[in-house]
Amino acid sequence: MTYRYPDSAVLYRNLNRTFPLIVRGSGPWLYDEAGKDYLDGSGGAYVANLGHGVTEVVDAVAEQIRRVAYLNGMAFTNQAVEELAAELKTLSVGDLDKFYFLTSGSDAVEAALKFARQYWYETGRKSKHKIIALAPGYHGNTMLALSASARQHYRTMFKEWLIPVVQMPAPYAYRCGCDGDPICPRCTGRLLEETILREGPDSVAAFIAEPVGGSSTGASVPRAEYWKTIREICSKYNVLWVADEVLVGAGRTGTWTAIEQYGVVPDLMTMGKGISGGYAALAAVVVPERLLDPIAKASGGVIHAQTFTHTPMMCAAGLAAVRYIKRHGLIERSRTMGGTMHRKLAPFRDHPLVGDVRGRGLLAGIELVANKQSRQAFPRAAQVAETMVDLALDEGLVVWPNVGQADGTSGDLVCLAPPFIVTDGELDEILARFGRALDRTEAAVGGHRA
Repeated sequence: MTYRYPDSAVLYRNLNRTFPLIVRGSGPWLYDEAGKDYLDGSGGAYVANLGHGVTEVVDAVAEQIRRVAYLNGMAFTNQAVEELAAELKTLSVGDLDKFYFLTSGSDAVEAALKFARQYWYETGRKSKHKIIALAPGYHGNTMLALSASARQHYRTMFKEWLIPVVQMPAPYAYRCGCDGDPICPRCTGRLLEETILREGPDSVAAFIAEPVGGSSTGASVPRAEYWKTIREICSKYNVLWVADEVLVGAGRTGTWTAIEQYGVVPDLMTMGKGISGGYAALAAVVVPERLLDPIAKASGGVIHAQTFTHTPMMCAAGLAAVRYIKRHGLIERSRTMGGTMHRKLAPFRDHPLVGDVRGRGLLAGIELVANKQSRQAFPRAAQVAETMVDLALDEGLVVWPNVGQADGTSGDLVCLAPPFIVTDGELDEILARFGRALDRTEAAVGGHRA
C-alpha cells in the first residue's frame, strides 16, 4: 500500500511524499509492512536514545495506565511525577532542582521564557522583557519559541504574529570566518555583552541558547571558554540564562547535560526528547528555588498551564527511561560510542560534498557544500539536504536534515544521532548506508556544483 496525501485520512506534514508504514522496531532498527529494514540513524527526531522495544519501559507505562493514566496537575500530585523529579535531581547541575513537566520541547521553551518574564515582573523589574537568542538557532514551533528561533523558512509566513527577539550570531566556527582568532567576539561569547549594552541591560530579561548546536548549526561545538563567558555576562547584567537542552541533553552529547562539560550552571534549563526515550511525549523546565521563592511570595504560582502537566502516564515513561539509562550506563556508552562514531566519520571529510564533520557524543553534523574551499552553500533550489534524506531512506537509513544555516536561506546539512545502544557493527552499517546515499546525492546534484 501507499500512504500519502490525499489518499489517506491522515494530514501529513509533508503533502508531497509517500510514507512507509512502520510496523515494528527493535533497538536501532525499524521495519515496514513490506519487511524492509531501516537503521534509525537519528533516533527519529533525536528522541529514541534507548532504542525501540525496551520492555521495561513499556511495562512501566502500561502498569501506570492500569492504575491511573491522567490527573489534573493543578489539583493532585502522583507517585510517578514525584519519583521522576527526584531521579532527575540526582543528575541535575548546580542548583537546578525543581522540575515542571510538559509534553513538548516547544512548550518547555515557551514556559521557560514566560517564567523569566514573570520572575522579573514579580520582583519589580517590569522593564526587563527582551529576549536574546542565537542565529542560526531553533527552539520550537509554538509562537514564543518560534519568535526566539532563527529559521527564516519557518518565520516568513508567520512574521506578523511573532514578537521581536534580539538575535546575535551563534558560535558557529565553520561559518564564522575568524579562522580561530582567540579574541573573536562571536566565538568567545563576548558578543553577548555588546548586545546587552546596545539593547539596554534594564530591558533584557533572558538569553536562550543550546549549549551545543542542535540541528540548526549541525552539532557545532562552542569553544571551551564560551559558556563561562556567557555565565559571567549574564550574571553581571542580571539576565536570566536559559540553556535549551531539549535536543542535546539526556546523555546525547556524552554527559547527562551538554552544559556540564563547560563547568557552569545556567539559571533555567529545558529538557525533552530523550528524557522518555520516545515512549511518551515528555519535556521539562528546570528551575532553582532562588528564582521560585520570590514568585511563591508574590502571586504564588507559575503562569503557564497545560492540560497534561505532570501526567502520571508520561512521567512513568520518563522515570523508567531515566532509570534504564542509569542502570545500563548509557550516558557513558553515548560518550564512548560517540568517540567511535566520530572516528568512523572522519574519512567522510574527504568526500566532494562534505564541507565539515563535527559534533560530540552520539551527535554528529555533516555539512554539505557546493565548494569545499570557499565553503559556498548550494542554492536552496537544489534541495541537497532533502535529496540526501530521501536517498538515505531508500538505502534504509534515517537521518535528520537542516537547511538555511549558511545565510538564512541557503545551506544544507544532515545529522546523525543513533540510539545509545547502537553496536560497533551497526555503526559500520549506518555509515555504509550513509556513504552510498552521499554518493548518490553527489550524482543527483552535480549540476549545481560551484
